[in-house]
Amino acid sequence: MKITLAPPTPADIDVLHPLLQAAYWSPGIPRETVERACAHSLCALARDEAGTLTGFARAVTDYTVFAWVCDVMVVPAHRGKGLGRNLVRSLMTHPDTQTVRRWMLGTADAHGVYADLGFAPLKAPERLMEVIKPPHWGRG
Repeated sequence: MKITLAPPTPADIDVLHPLLQAAYWSPGIPRETVERACAHSLCALARDEAGTLTGFARAVTDYTVFAWVCDVMVVPAHRGKGLGRNLVRSLMTHPDTQTVRRWMLGTADAHGVYADLGFAPLKAPERLMEVIKPPHWGRG
């Protein structure tokens, strides 16, 4: 499996979009939203020997002090092999992110995967706040 950091191609979005539509954090997400999110993120793409997309992760970052990891997706046939962890590792070890001090992410069910990369529960969750708006596409 080869991992590269690059924007996804339209063919990659063809694979990624249905996976994101089925994910608990983005049900029904429109393709245009996926395209725009990817265009404004650092994206990691995993491909098999034939060049087919097998996994994806992205980071929203200022490339200086902060990065938010999101949309870690692995095609079902390739799950359980550490690919998601390796995608996130590739974002964290990219030369352009070496000064990033704080990496964050949210997960409902993969805490152990990310703990191996140094992620831990928030030390001071009372310091963080959020605004949650309904998805602009009307579902979720």
